[in-house]
Amino acid sequence: MTIADSRLEQLAARFAELEARLSSGTLEGEAFIAASRDYAELEPVARAAMAVRALRADLADLATLADGDAEMRALADEEAAQVRAALPGAEHALALAMLPRDSADVRPAMLEIRAGTGGDEAALFAADLYRMYERFAAEQGWKVELISANTSDIGGFKEVVAHVAGTGVFARLKYESGVHRVQRVPVTESGGRIHTSAATVAVLPEPDEVDMTIDDRDLKIDIYRASGAGGQHVNTTDSAVRITHLPTGIVVIQQDERSQHKNRAKALQVLRTRLFDQRRAEAQDAEAMARRAMVGSGDRSERIRTYNFPQGRVTDHRINLTLHRLPEVLAGTGLGELIDALTAEDQAKRLAAMDV
Repeated sequence: MTIADSRLEQLAARFAELEARLSSGTLEGEAFIAASRDYAELEPVARAAMAVRALRADLADLATLADGDAEMRALADEEAAQVRAALPGAEHALALAMLPRDSADVRPAMLEIRAGTGGDEAALFAADLYRMYERFAAEQGWKVELISANTSDIGGFKEVVAHVAGTGVFARLKYESGVHRVQRVPVTESGGRIHTSAATVAVLPEPDEVDMTIDDRDLKIDIYRASGAGGQHVNTTDSAVRITHLPTGIVVIQQDERSQHKNRAKALQVLRTRLFDQRRAEAQDAEAMARRAMVGSGDRSERIRTYNFPQGRVTDHRINLTLHRLPEVLAGTGLGELIDALTAEDQAKRLAAMDV
């Protein structure tokens, strides 16, 4: 993708203006914070633009040297060939840097996995997916905190919610939202028949409290005695918390902690994240046509991937990519290859749609 020189000049001028304003010492408070944020966002773009401008300037200089004697012309041609070879990579890096950034990419995320069709087998698959993300997160150096879990009788998860914190969590995991399908012979199947089950994954960026404030008057909070597994304390204290957000009807239940206070804090954390996701979805509806062209639409009703155990393969239906490395993907070590391919496809489509 060739980016016009006039566009590069605009970027350089804007970056120089921000540098001058920040170094002037005249900015204070909110104005300084805003300028610093703009500078931080523009700096990688400006640096990439400088690299492109430098290469183009080198080509122009070498073109004048080519008018000299034969020896000088040979040297200039050789160096110009090297510059021309480096220029497309620099222009591609600049184009990527210029892509609009999702402000949520840098945020931690709430990971929610729910068993779908398939009964106990779907719950076991949901547990497999959770372990896959746990292992992938460990590889990335991220921290996973279990928020709540509703287990099945044979050790699966009917529903599990976890908080994932670290560098670039949402940017990497956002492509995982959707319906994941598994094809395998269940442990409960005596006839050796292959069954198809499904689980739904939702990856929601976590807001800061300043991004999503909740009016206490909009909340109905019920405290009750927890039920189910959880230790001796679980049926002896009123520690479970159910929070209903009255304007939206969103309900969050938390009972995994002994402390009513901790359950309330976790429930509010989940509620805040779900409300933030709802707000983002409403804002993105205005760009629905564009979003449908992208890979990471986040539509959790869409079947995105199939895990086929008899053939040992994983197929991502959005990009028609099949990896015959099912064990590595479920172990977390192979998941990065899928996410990298999804990221590259998303970038390619957005680059093709970008007017530079």
